[in-house]
Amino acid sequence: MSTRQRTTSGSPFEAEFGFCRAVRDGDRIIVAGTGPVEPDGSTTPGGAAEQAERCCALIVAAIEDLGGSADDVVRTRMLLTDFNDQEAVGSVHARYFGDARPAATMAGVAWLCRKEWKVEIEAEALIT
Repeated sequence: MSTRQRTTSGSPFEAEFGFCRAVRDGDRIIVAGTGPVEPDGSTTPGGAAEQAERCCALIVAAIEDLGGSADDVVRTRMLLTDFNDQEAVGSVHARYFGDARPAATMAGVAWLCRKEWKVEIEAEALIT
């Protein structure tokens, strides 16, 4: 019997591309790359900090929906389209996950799913 659980965030990309926001299997929660998508499907307005704020809020909501918390996050990956946004995104990351101190990667990429996205973040959590 599978103990796998899934949660969605309502992003239009989930149905269109065939994925869910997060999957829990046993004590592990894996959160998909999360872009700054608003409830109506539009992109979060503002700069990289505002977009990172939305990404992190969606990530934490998904983890909580599957029985975890931000304190359970052990790994994050932050993808940025502009090198100059690293401090803004890193500051938001620290507010959400600084107590958990996950292993983290921040990398530059040429593009993300929508041209106006400045950041996309993914996470993994272990429930202890």
